[in-house]
Amino acid sequence: MIYPEDPTTIPLPETGTMDRRRVIGGLGLAGLGMLATSSSASAKSFQKTSGAGPSVTVETQARPTVRTNSGQIDYKSLPSDWVQKQGWLLPEYGKYLSTLKLKAFTPQQVIEVHAKKKGSIWNTLPPKSWWTRMGYSLRVVDRIALEMNVKEVEVVSAYRSPAYNALCSGAKAGSWHQANVALDVKFPMRASNVTQTARNLRDRGLFKGGVGGYWNFTHIDTRGENVNW
Repeated sequence: MIYPEDPTTIPLPETGTMDRRRVIGGLGLAGLGMLATSSSASAKSFQKTSGAGPSVTVETQARPTVRTNSGQIDYKSLPSDWVQKQGWLLPEYGKYLSTLKLKAFTPQQVIEVHAKKKGSIWNTLPPKSWWTRMGYSLRVVDRIALEMNVKEVEVVSAYRSPAYNALCSGAKAGSWHQANVALDVKFPMRASNVTQTARNLRDRGLFKGGVGGYWNFTHIDTRGENVNW
């Protein structure tokens, strides 16, 4: 399944494309929900493995900047050690994120949330073969933001490497963040409102996954089965 070139539209059978605000129910949400099929299937297999995920070897020479549809990504604002460790994968990831044409996020925001450290352990970018998993999850949150008329969403957490996840306070060993299908996000409003809207849209067919409500952020994942907490 291929995502629409423009995320403000959703292709519908026989009727072409319609504005997403006009397809909040019925085939609109069901159609977008179908986009999760391949991503959810691969994510489900995550819990059947050791949880470590595939190993990824990258070059150590980093490029300073890369042009995207959302403008220039400022790598100087990122930790230089982390940038060097990501190598060629970093500009490629920036290019991929720009193709999603998200409204509530920028590629810079998503990349910055990966550049974190716990003790001596740096988080990493997700394996390249898993990028489309997060692409789908980002589109889901972008759709929720559209419904709530929110133009900017803060990403608190996205992909976590197993080593990094093990050092995160409160993180479970089988966290879906390690499968690159989960996001912790903050909207400029009560987190409870975001949680309620996410569950409502999910239950009407937007996606299949978990929605966790916390006092100051909301966890949203596309694991393939509906779970609340």
